[in-house]
Amino acid sequence: MSVDQEALYDARLELVNFLIDAFADYPPVELLDRLLSGEFTIPDEPVSAELDAGFETLEQFVAENEGRDPEAVRDDLEGEYTRVFVGPRPPILPHETSYRDDTDFRGQGLAEVEASYGAAGWAPPEEYPEESDHVAVELGFLRYLIERQRAGHEETFGFQRVFHEEHLSEWIDDCANDVLEETDSTFYEAAAHLLSGFVTFEEEIAGQMA
Repeated sequence: MSVDQEALYDARLELVNFLIDAFADYPPVELLDRLLSGEFTIPDEPVSAELDAGFETLEQFVAENEGRDPEAVRDDLEGEYTRVFVGPRPPILPHETSYRDDTDFRGQGLAEVEASYGAAGWAPPEEYPEESDHVAVELGFLRYLIERQRAGHEETFGFQRVFHEEHLSEWIDDCANDVLEETDSTFYEAAAHLLSGFVTFEEEIAGQMA
């Protein structure tokens, strides 16, 4: 594998790990420490409109919180995460079956997502606190596929292409746009832009490689 390919895998995995941490629960202190200490990779060159907006907003978030204790920053974000995603009566339920009109949680929707996981040999780890169609779980599946691709399992590009076509890319832009409308935090604004841009980027890679 070339140096450029290794760097691309590093960047893909760093970004998907960030997004899982951002949407699975309150951001862990370790992530915020990396962000505030400048250890998170920000590309030097433009990538895409959404990804560029996300990285720019992430830099704004870092600047806003320069010198602050990551624990205190986490406390602020915990309140915002609860308001937007937990509730009571949260404005956003970041689940595929909450966004798609052609499926539902109690019907085939969840089963179809889980079938996609099973076909590729993956199941959500037990520590995942959400249902299988939650954004963080679907991103966890994407991370698994990227890791398998890095290890040379090229068939996983096909699984990824189908997963984008049938699931992830069908709803993620709507979810990201809702986050942008509802949040008062530059952290979640950045996460929303990066979520939309990353899924589009990954769909293009899968389409080219499958």
